[in-house]
Amino acid sequence: VQLVESGGGLVQPGGSLRLSCVGTGFTFSRYYMSWYRQGVGEERELVAGISSAGGNTNYGNSVKGRFTISRDNAENTVYLQMNNLEPEDTDMYYCNAKIIDTTGLIPKRYEYWGQGTQVTVSS
Repeated sequence: VQLVESGGGLVQPGGSLRLSCVGTGFTFSRYYMSWYRQGVGEERELVAGISSAGGNTNYGNSVKGRFTISRDNAENTVYLQMNNLEPEDTDMYYCNAKIIDTTGLIPKRYEYWGQGTQVTVSS
């Protein structure tokens, strides 16, 4: 299983970035996909999540109205469009895939993380 993020970088305040995460080694279209972020010495924070078919999304309060999560199951890719970036958005951004498999007698949770991509917002 691999989740590979890309698209991070240095951007000025007010600018935009688009993060991508490609998932391989699992049935991407069945998994709930999320983006999290974490700064040094801080707890990991949910940025946005999207259901397996893409019909439902969820956002952290600090990014609502500025960030948009989407997915392309044919390409095994989840995106995070980040607009109007602020210095407070500077963090390492991580892709997450999770599912609760209920096909067996006992539900089993599967969860995977990418290595992260750095986003720095600075003038």
